[in-house]
Amino acid sequence: MISFNQVCKRYPGGYEALKNISFDITEGEMVFVTGHSGAGKSTLLNLIAAIERPTSGSVIVKGQNISTLKGGALPYLRRNLGLVFQDHKLLFDRSVFDNVMLPLDICGFDHRESASRARAALDKVGLLPREKTTPIALSGGEQQRLCIARAIVNRPSILLADEPTGNLDAEYANDIMDIFKSFHQVGVTLLIATHETGAGALLGARTLILKQGELQSTDETTSHSTKLSNIDSQVAAYPAGSGQT
Repeated sequence: MISFNQVCKRYPGGYEALKNISFDITEGEMVFVTGHSGAGKSTLLNLIAAIERPTSGSVIVKGQNISTLKGGALPYLRRNLGLVFQDHKLLFDRSVFDNVMLPLDICGFDHRESASRARAALDKVGLLPREKTTPIALSGGEQQRLCIARAIVNRPSILLADEPTGNLDAEYANDIMDIFKSFHQVGVTLLIATHETGAGALLGARTLILKQGELQSTDETTSHSTKLSNIDSQVAAYPAGSGQT
C-alpha cells in the first residue's frame, strides 16, 4: 500500500528533513508516526500525498512511484487520499456544508450525490446539525471534526492526519481518536503524525519513531495490522473506505 525505500528529503541550503527512511505499511493498517517538533513527521506525510517529492529513494503509494509521477496523474492519486492538515485549511467564508462539498465539486460529482455524501460525512463526525453555520462559529474540536469530514467525503482508502489532536483538550482528543478507530475498523489505512509517543500503543497500532529526520525504531509490540474479513460489506454502510478513481 505504502512503501518507503531509502528515502531522503533535502531542502535548499542543505537541510535534510528525512534521512534514509525505509518502511512498509500494509492495506488496512493503522500506523502512528511520532517524534519531536522538526523530526520530519509532516514531511513524511507530504511525500505520501505528493505535496513534496523525495530528493532520493522511492516512495510507492498504491503501486505508483511518487518520484516519477507526472503532474496530470496527481489528482487521480489524491482521490485515494484523505488529508487532515495541522492548520485546518478551512474556508471561513463558506458554510460547514460547503467546506465538505468542495472536494466533490472539484472532482465533478453529481450535485445530488455530492450532497448525500457530504451529509453522511458530517453525520459521521457529529456535525450534521451545524451544516449551515460557518467554521468560525465552531470550537477548535469541531473545526477538527470538520477537517476530518472533508477528508473522508471522497471515501479515500488512505487517511493521513498531521497532529490531529495537537491543540485539543483531552476530551476532544479522545473523541477524534475514536473517529479514527471507526475508520480503521472498516478497512481505511491510517497514518497519523503526533508528538504523543504513547498514542499508538493505546489503539493497538504500530509506531514509527523519528528523531532528527532518521527512523529510530519501529514499535512492533502491538498489532501490525487489524484487517477485517469482509471489508467491502461494511464499507457500503459507511462514508469512507473505498477510493474513487
